Amino acid sequence: MSDDDDLSAVLTGVGPRLRALRKARGTTLTALSETTGISVSTLSRLESGRREPTLKHLLPLAKAHGLPLDELVGAPQTGDPRVHPRPFTRHGQTWIPLTRHLGGLHAYKQILPVGKGCGPGPDGRPAQGTHEGYEWLYVLSGRLLLALGEHDLILTAGEAAEFDTRTPHGFANAGEHPVEWLALYGPQGERMHVRARPAVKKGTGSDA
Repeated sequence: MSDDDDLSAVLTGVGPRLRALRKARGTTLTALSETTGISVSTLSRLESGRREPTLKHLLPLAKAHGLPLDELVGAPQTGDPRVHPRPFTRHGQTWIPLTRHLGGLHAYKQILPVGKGCGPGPDGRPAQGTHEGYEWLYVLSGRLLLALGEHDLILTAGEAAEFDTRTPHGFANAGEHPVEWLALYGPQGERMHVRARPAVKKGTGSDA
C-alpha cells in the first residue's frame, strides 16, 4: 500500500472516530463547537466524511477530547490491526485499547456516558458478570459505580480499585458527566509487581 493510500485510509476513518468520541462523552455538536471554535455545520460534515479534516480542525478537536493527535486520527504505524487496535463500543461503553493483545496484562481506557451501565439487574443494580482473571482500575474523571458482589462502591477521580473478576461485578455511571477510567486485566493468578520502596544504596546505611 502506498503512502497516499495510507493517508486516505486514515482520513476516511476520522469522521466515524470523531462521532464515536463525541457521543461517548455525551457532548453535542453545539457544545463541541463552542469549545473548539469550529462551526456546527463543519463539525457535522467532518463526522459524516463530507469534509476532509485539516490540522486547523484536528488540533482543537484533539485538545477538546484530551487526546494526542495521532490517537485522535488513529494513524496506523503498521498494517497489522492486532498491533494498533481501534476503539470499540460495547453496551454503550467505549473501550480504547492501550496494549497489544499478545498475552499478559491488557490495558484499556474506558468511557461510560451519562445514564449508561451494564444494564439493570433484577435488583435495580448494574447487571453483574464473572470471568477468569483479575482487574485493576483507576478513575480519571466522573463518578463510577462499581457493583462488586453485594457491595456498591462509588469511585471518583483519583481513586482506584482491584478485584478478582470471579466475583460478580458490574459498572454504571453514577454522575452527571461521562466517567472515564483506566483498566488493567490480567489472567487468573497473574498479579502486577509493585516496588513498595526504593532500594537502599550501598554505603548509605549506618552500623547497628
